[in-house]
Amino acid sequence: MVQLVGSLRKELYDTLSTCKVLVVGAGGIGCELLKNLVLTGFKQIEVIDLDTIDVSNLNRQFLFQKKHVGKSKAQVAKESVLQFCPTVNITAYHDSIMNPEYNVEFFRKFMLVMNALDNRAARNHVNRMCLAADIPLIESGTAGYLGQVTVIKKGMTECYECQPKPTQKTFPGCTIRNTPSEPIHCIVWAKYLFNQLFGEEDADQEVSPDTADPEASWNPEDTAARTTASEMDGDIKRVSTKEWARSTGYDAVKLFNKLFKDDIKYLLTMDKLWKTRKAPTPLDWQQLKNSACPQEASLGSGLKDQQVLGVWGLCQLFQHSVETLRSQLKEKGEAAELVWDKDDPPAMDFVTAAANLRMHIFSMNTKSLFDVKSMAGNIIPAIATTNAVIAGLIVLEGLKILSGELESCRMIFLNKCPSLRKKLLVPCILDPPSANCYVCASKPEVTVKLDVHKTTVLSLQDRILKERFGMVAPDVQIEDGKGTILISSEEGETETNNSKFLADFGIRNGSRLQVDDFLQDYTLLVNVLHTEELEKDVEFEVVGEAPDKAPPPQTNQEEVNSITNGNKDSAQPSTSSKAPAEDDDVMIVDSEEEEEEEGASSSTAPTSGTKRKHPDAETGETSTKRPRTDQSSAAAADNDDDDDDIIALD
Repeated sequence: MVQLVGSLRKELYDTLSTCKVLVVGAGGIGCELLKNLVLTGFKQIEVIDLDTIDVSNLNRQFLFQKKHVGKSKAQVAKESVLQFCPTVNITAYHDSIMNPEYNVEFFRKFMLVMNALDNRAARNHVNRMCLAADIPLIESGTAGYLGQVTVIKKGMTECYECQPKPTQKTFPGCTIRNTPSEPIHCIVWAKYLFNQLFGEEDADQEVSPDTADPEASWNPEDTAARTTASEMDGDIKRVSTKEWARSTGYDAVKLFNKLFKDDIKYLLTMDKLWKTRKAPTPLDWQQLKNSACPQEASLGSGLKDQQVLGVWGLCQLFQHSVETLRSQLKEKGEAAELVWDKDDPPAMDFVTAAANLRMHIFSMNTKSLFDVKSMAGNIIPAIATTNAVIAGLIVLEGLKILSGELESCRMIFLNKCPSLRKKLLVPCILDPPSANCYVCASKPEVTVKLDVHKTTVLSLQDRILKERFGMVAPDVQIEDGKGTILISSEEGETETNNSKFLADFGIRNGSRLQVDDFLQDYTLLVNVLHTEELEKDVEFEVVGEAPDKAPPPQTNQEEVNSITNGNKDSAQPSTSSKAPAEDDDVMIVDSEEEEEEEGASSSTAPTSGTKRKHPDAETGETSTKRPRTDQSSAAAADNDDDDDDIIALD
């Protein structure tokens, strides 16, 4: 007869008492997960999170209270859990899981790792560390009412990076700088402007008119004459934006006239741009001030953050935010820099005002601060119930692993609406590792197409190896028979190479680079494919990562209907890859600043013979994923068609 302790077999209960588990992330999912673990019987838990508690977390991260705002999430979560379960042994780290001290040996001391993360870089890193340590990983994510849980085990299942994930949405520089057509373009421009004025300047985030726009056609001499600005209004000399702003003492009126009058006039001289577009309308501070009405400040009622300001109200908000940010810079001292944060009111006010003024100039409907914050911060509503469901599923999958029943683990999707069979949860059989995965294959290898005469060593390190392939501290050796060291992770050893081009080191078409990341215990062979025919603003391409292929034609309609309940409009187990055009609140803005919410992961219809669209767990962007639903739940899929880019939550 089976002995039970509570609802668990005694053997499993004893295992829970002694096994060590690591929880990465103490946000929305992490709080629910910690509670579930201790109440299930886990006694040895370590939790790590770099974040601190914000007021906006309190509506769903129930381990935190108002008195905890500003404190470490991991530490407060530990203290809160100990209050209702004082016998559990919890170790909390207020740190980044990507720090070198959390190496392969650190991961090997755990029987199980559970992710409750919020960004792709950290997910990639934990995936690789668990592969190197040969430790099971449970990945999870939520987005609004949608969620997903999956299990990753070296040699048995696909790893997190087996299926390629598209880079997050970006926009051509000329669109952002010259011809915005959507509110998101103006919001991206405003975030860039914040960094150019108050933060770390980035040449890729220029906000001034792009004179190299291939669509533009203008006479430079005529342009110079027509766009000369007065000293009172600011000028448009092509100097650093921050340098010019400092020279004016961050005068809000001069900044306004430079950005919203002089630069717009400059754009108007590029006459070819406006042959098929509505031309922008410059704004003048003094004219707006003279014509302003008291009633114009706000065009709506209700909560302050949800009001849509009039043009003069936006001007006042712009002025006030610039003055506040100027004071913050002054307090920090010479050469100080501010970091944009959606939860910093002056920074958010600045982006809201600047973005809306640009929207008005380009004849778009303006947005409330709430709307702008949603897009600028990549936020969609976080639902506490979704977090609770997903955290429960994580523990259930963990119990299967600890019971030695890995083959019964599933990838589970949580839908927004029940299927025709009244099912919200759709389990799918885990796929085996991809033979072509550049992370978990026996000999990882990729081919990168680039121009060796234009790509610098620093671009190879930062843009390709770190940003694209998720490495932390890469070492690069050229396979040239000499063992030439191109990049060293040891500080100072190869920094002189950074500004040189790959061709300067004899790298040409067909060259091979061996890349090692000793922290991740990861080696990658990079084949260089030289080309001079990349598209404008494209630095490199990874060969084989073409747009998602169309699914093969269906040959067995009866089988398809049996899987999708015969409802082609609601067959998706999680979300569709198509969304209404008005879903601006789930547009992706940047890739570096998404540390808001639990990552979401979902898919399109699990029809026989088709490819599942498997969104990235923190961005929702899709990659091809082969579906294999359980027979017992093959008809459980029924889904909405109202989400496209699912953004990371908590």
